[in-house]
Amino acid sequence: MQKLDQAFIEEAFPALGQGRVYLDNAGGSQIARHTVERMTEFLYSSNVQLGATYAASAEAGDRVHQGRAAVATLLNAARPEEIVLGATSTQLFDQLARSLVQTWAPGDEVIVTNFDHEANIGPWSKLAADDIVVKVWKMRDGAYLPDLDDLRALLSDRTRLVAVTHASNIYGSINPVREIADIVHAAGALICVDGVAYAPHRAIDVQALGADFYGFSIYKTYGPHFSALYGRHDLLLRAGSINHEFFPKDKVPQKMEPGNASHELAYSCIGVIDYLEAFAAAHGVNTEGRAAVEAAFQIISEHEEALSKRLLDYLNARADVTIIGDPSPDKDRRVPTISFTIEGVSSRAIVEATDPTGIGIRFGDFYSRRLVEALDLPDPDGVIRVSAVHYNTIDEIDALTAHIDTL
Repeated sequence: MQKLDQAFIEEAFPALGQGRVYLDNAGGSQIARHTVERMTEFLYSSNVQLGATYAASAEAGDRVHQGRAAVATLLNAARPEEIVLGATSTQLFDQLARSLVQTWAPGDEVIVTNFDHEANIGPWSKLAADDIVVKVWKMRDGAYLPDLDDLRALLSDRTRLVAVTHASNIYGSINPVREIADIVHAAGALICVDGVAYAPHRAIDVQALGADFYGFSIYKTYGPHFSALYGRHDLLLRAGSINHEFFPKDKVPQKMEPGNASHELAYSCIGVIDYLEAFAAAHGVNTEGRAAVEAAFQIISEHEEALSKRLLDYLNARADVTIIGDPSPDKDRRVPTISFTIEGVSSRAIVEATDPTGIGIRFGDFYSRRLVEALDLPDPDGVIRVSAVHYNTIDEIDALTAHIDTL
């Protein structure tokens, strides 16, 4: 495993090194300095309305397009026009659902899960009001990966879309998206993947995954409080518009961005690529664009596997701890989002007793309420969740576990 350049990382993330330990990253990562610099660059030089004929407006429009292109690079989309921008993943999945239902008929079906974040369940479930049949793909008792035969049993010739997560924000386990996509496509349906819990940890390739739609939160991936949704270009063209009535139906992705996405946040997405390029270079890989994204995340995944192992080794050694999810640190099986409970102690009590140390962890259901309810935990406060990313260190994990030992 390559040792990370901690000095580079602390310079890239000014929030680090101030006596706080951020282990609630699944709720939102720290923002890279490169991203903030792009944001201020836009605000100080291009803060005008788009679509006018004067030079500053044209430049601003080009910069927003550059931000869209940066997200396309991050996801390996075929073209920038396949990227829909918006405030949150919940909002974007809702906009997608309202767009696609315009092309469906009463009695058509969607399949959601009981193991996703609500962002990729609620918008599709609401389509029942449009006479769309909503089926639920459930996790089997005691499992932390879904059974694909259960999905096959739910599919029919009326299935229009399956919504599923890439990685659980409770279990941390990575679902076999390509295999799921192949099953869904063989049935003539589409797949919408929630990548929010996966995107901060691995390079995403929407084309290799076979994803028709793929959403994630940029603010959990070292960027601004902003989100993006990938959609295959031909599918976006066929989808209904949720923009103004007179808006061109073939103008994608803007027909799915009513009111416009934030200009400065769009442009600042370039900063995520800037950071990953700088990260790769700082670790001996001098390349740009997509190659830098892949190189950076390869190094990141190895470091994160070591973080997962450190914490999981500790948790597995305690007889009073139940790990909620995969007990293995294998980077091909999980991301470093680790949930657990401690027998006889409430999750809330553990977290609140940890707060004064400056270590940020969390308890609850994290909007994967259906999954946590299905677990039928004895603690009404849900699970304790520790969610690391690459800027976390072994020493920080050790500080957390040493503190838990005192409780």
